[in-house]
Amino acid sequence: MRWLTRDATMICDHVGHVDIGFTQTLVRIQGREVLVATDPEGPRITGCPNINPVIGLRPCLTTLKVAEGYSALVRIEGRPVCLDTVHGLTDGSPPGTVAYKVTAPGQTLVEAAA
Repeated sequence: MRWLTRDATMICDHVGHVDIGFTQTLVRIQGREVLVATDPEGPRITGCPNINPVIGLRPCLTTLKVAEGYSALVRIEGRPVCLDTVHGLTDGSPPGTVAYKVTAPGQTLVEAAA
């Protein structure tokens, strides 16, 4: 599994783009900050087309808690590194059914076991 950097690409099930931020600056890969626990939780999602007010559908606007994808072995400043298996739910509708996932880790050099 590859580590995620700030250049990682994440999308919701409707192909809206997750605007990932980063909170640590100590470790970089190819000059790009590595993502750690809670970085993928709460960012804004833009461009989600899941909109239909007539039937009550609303777009994905933010990511929720990560369900899986933090390393159990590797930590930076005490926080687990994010792996390319990160996924969880969004706040889109219907509630509790719309997921987000990684489509590109942002680098191809560094890997780690879960």
